[in-house]
Amino acid sequence: MTPAENTGVPVSMAAPIGVFDSGVGGLSVLRAIRQELPDEHLVYVADSANAPYGNRPIDFIEARSMAMVEFLIGRGAKAIVVACNTATVVAVARLRSQFRIPIVAMEPAIKPAVGLTRSRVIGVLATHQTLASDSVHRLCILYGGKVRILLQPCPGWVECVEGGDLLGVETRRIVQSALAPLMKAGADTLVLGCTHYAFLREAITDIVGPGVTLVDSAPAVARELARRISGHRRTSDPLSPACEQFYSTAPLDEATALLSRLWGKQVVVRPVDGGLDCD
Repeated sequence: MTPAENTGVPVSMAAPIGVFDSGVGGLSVLRAIRQELPDEHLVYVADSANAPYGNRPIDFIEARSMAMVEFLIGRGAKAIVVACNTATVVAVARLRSQFRIPIVAMEPAIKPAVGLTRSRVIGVLATHQTLASDSVHRLCILYGGKVRILLQPCPGWVECVEGGDLLGVETRRIVQSALAPLMKAGADTLVLGCTHYAFLREAITDIVGPGVTLVDSAPAVARELARRISGHRRTSDPLSPACEQFYSTAPLDEATALLSRLWGKQVVVRPVDGGLDCD
């Protein structure tokens, strides 16, 4: 059966929403989804064994994205959230052409950042693949007419988060190095153009100060997802409360420790060939 045929089977309102990322960064999106949709079952897949996607070849990113979506559809997902900016700009068009369920993806929050800046200078923090994409180029043309938009790659940031080092000396050095040119240019609004970067908020704010606004698109993605599944929402069921499931391609002991820490409570992490049942 082809992936497209898989998606042609009607799914129940109780079916889960699938979310994937190159690693653990998409948990920031998962949290926003949980707040927006408290009654939905959620299944999250972290492809941490292959993170980061930002410096990978396009063919590799497309193949991994296809694999993640196929995995989630195999677990009955009624909708997919691509909680990865790099996977979005590289692979979402192909994903939408192959699968018929709703696929909601990321977009750097450049438009709202333009509306928030006072200095008329904003910085976009993202991976090389995201910053080089047609999507970001289009957003800069659409919204950058009256502001200066600085595109800043952030090498090493994803690795810091995947390694669980959010506030260490080396992490602060790496974050400081990327932020320095933006601060020198007078940026007062920073777009977090990678879902991993939400977990570096404290380190970023410590460096740039409270006067700089950080903007990410997770809440907007959650709202768009709610809109897309409005006719297939799961209703509250006290006998079967909403739950989250976590899968990873990384060694399970490492994945469990990091996902539990970032999610804020102890979670069970399964290998990507595990089954679907809520704890």
